[in-house]
Amino acid sequence: MTLRLGLVGCGRLAEHGYVPAIAATPGVALAALVDPDPRRRALVASLAGGRAGTGIATHDDVASLLAGGAVDAVVLASPAEAHLDDATRVAAAGLPALVEKPPAPDAVGAAALAALDPAPHVAFNRRFARGLAAVRRALPVRGAVELRLALHYRRQSWGAVQVRADALADLGPHLVDWARWLLGAEVDAVEAVALAPDDARLTLHLGAHRAHLHAAADRLHQELVEARGPSGAVVARQRVGGPVAAVTGRLRPGPHPLVTSLRDQLVAFAGAARGRPAPDLGTAADGAACMAVLDAARTADGRRSPTPVAPQETPCSPSASSTPPAPRSSVASSTTDASPPSRA
Repeated sequence: MTLRLGLVGCGRLAEHGYVPAIAATPGVALAALVDPDPRRRALVASLAGGRAGTGIATHDDVASLLAGGAVDAVVLASPAEAHLDDATRVAAAGLPALVEKPPAPDAVGAAALAALDPAPHVAFNRRFARGLAAVRRALPVRGAVELRLALHYRRQSWGAVQVRADALADLGPHLVDWARWLLGAEVDAVEAVALAPDDARLTLHLGAHRAHLHAAADRLHQELVEARGPSGAVVARQRVGGPVAAVTGRLRPGPHPLVTSLRDQLVAFAGAARGRPAPDLGTAADGAACMAVLDAARTADGRRSPTPVAPQETPCSPSASSTPPAPRSSVASSTTDASPPSRA
């Protein structure tokens, strides 16, 4: 049976990400769109009609969507300030929801999301990026691991319709989630090395592990995941983008990594909506933990010592066990040529 999705928010992520991703996801169909702007609704509906079939309903708010009763699950790709109210309505209707990051403006709102019944999932789609599972499997079982994680893009290339978040709010949730998910550990403390509107650098303490994060919204598209084992040797590396990829991505067009990661995440979400296990799908608990780290980072800005992260009652999702996956016999390394941007 086809899972009928309601997509809330008709911004760039809907236009360039979710519409083609839904069309590429077997067993899933876009049934309805929600946005207060009739022009954006019309634009995204026209794109979806051409790619995913006709008969897509449009609404100006979530209450109207739910009253229509024509959807089985909801994706909230609206501004973070609207997530809690909309997710509360969806939960009251008994429907599963997938909430885009950041799940809320702060940890308080994210914790409120996690307290809903049913609690929504959170769209940490970068877990589904090509090569990340291999990096996770390559991490050593014993000893401290050091991660270097980076997400860069040019903000003007994305052209957000409404949201104007700083680099920490924009890219920080994905970076913190990467650290937690890859290491299977919670963040104890954070150091804000530098915080600026278009550039944020953090160091996370996760027990004996360390993760150095760099989020930039004013650079050429690039993504980096690098892991070093107890000896300091590189055990895994994944890089996407960069100057060469900016050229080759145009010469060798193919499915955009944003669309493919959203598609694979939708496959997992559809499975969860049907009651099947989805261990790699982000949870509301993961969202709350990530927002607690970002809140602590803003508090830590300018301090010389690590700032503790407030303990969360909601632990990291079952997919992130307390012990990293078993090691591989050799370094896991890959470089992917992909055209920018890849900002979900």
